[in-house]
Amino acid sequence: MEISLTEENYIKAIFSLNQINHKAGVSTNALSENLNNKAGSVTDMLKRLAEKKIIHYEKYKGVFLTSKGERIALDIVRKHRLWEVFLMEKLNFKWDEVHDIAEQLEHIKSDELVDRLDVFLGKPKFDPHGDPIPDATGHLNNVKAKPLTNYKTKNIFVFVGVTEHSKSFLQHLTSIGLKIGDTIKVEEINEFDNSFKVKINKNSSQFFSDKVSSNILVEIKK
Repeated sequence: MEISLTEENYIKAIFSLNQINHKAGVSTNALSENLNNKAGSVTDMLKRLAEKKIIHYEKYKGVFLTSKGERIALDIVRKHRLWEVFLMEKLNFKWDEVHDIAEQLEHIKSDELVDRLDVFLGKPKFDPHGDPIPDATGHLNNVKAKPLTNYKTKNIFVFVGVTEHSKSFLQHLTSIGLKIGDTIKVEEINEFDNSFKVKINKNSSQFFSDKVSSNILVEIKK
């Protein structure tokens, strides 16, 4: 069954929004906003995907991927994240530059190329932003990390990923000296604006706004 580039973009968007919503259905409005398409165009595409048995729609619950649709989505995500690793590790792109290029490369159809790329890179488990990479069977490891804002007490954490992938956000993290694997020591939490006073790798103290703290994923340092 041939899947067009546009259909793949819809499938990946449904998958991504479904992950954010913790397996809840995806609304047509959310898809329209995510893909910057008109509601009518979204509805037409959903009908096409339903005919191909890639999605199913439950009234008042939203859009869900079928098992076939989820496997297609995982294949796309796998390619995207492997290409991000390649671009950053082998071609020296910055982590805020790889997403848009990987968006183009993720539509390559050759499974053999992707499998060889995986081996060439040493079968990485995570992309440059800390997102898990599905393996060749479509298995995706669950991420146990949580946003920093989920923690309300002082502690020492390891920065392992982001929930916001925009260029401006990643550039901001670079400007404050934060990268994947860094240690974050929380010194204070401001109850008024939920900002965090922290130290990154024992450097000088600085403040994370609530927006920054809610979009960085951390694990408690063992």
